[in-house]
Amino acid sequence: MPTDFTVRPALPADARLLAELRWTFKQEDHEGRPRAQPLEETEQWIHDRLSDGRWLAWVAESGGEIHGHVFLCMVERMPEPYSDNLPIGYVTNFYVTPAQRNKGAGSSLLEALKQHCRNVGFDTLIVWPSERSSPLWQRSGFQPSEELLELPLDT
Repeated sequence: MPTDFTVRPALPADARLLAELRWTFKQEDHEGRPRAQPLEETEQWIHDRLSDGRWLAWVAESGGEIHGHVFLCMVERMPEPYSDNLPIGYVTNFYVTPAQRNKGAGSSLLEALKQHCRNVGFDTLIVWPSERSSPLWQRSGFQPSEELLELPLDT
């Protein structure tokens, strides 16, 4: 299937559109609920983290517009004397606009992210997928883990 999009690393200048797409993405899950956070706060958060490298992101573009994104945060591991301490990557905020779904944009975004992580020496990537997105993650090589435990901290 031919693609009419390109995948590239996100830039701090993309922060406004990435924040808008983040709200669109979350509104799919929370239809009808008003936003509780100002868009500008998310724009600034994204801009700051892309600027200083704490987070990386990739975007799928077509016709000069961004139609999808995926974000990555490196999680450092404590050094130890008996094995490597390669970082792990927390993958999140994966979204493709409805018009670009099932055309390869999502798979290409994940491939770009995985290739970057291989090139810089990450050990593992982790994600908390939605039920709807889990098949895509698994087609991309992600597998359920029996090693991870979580403790929700209800406030």
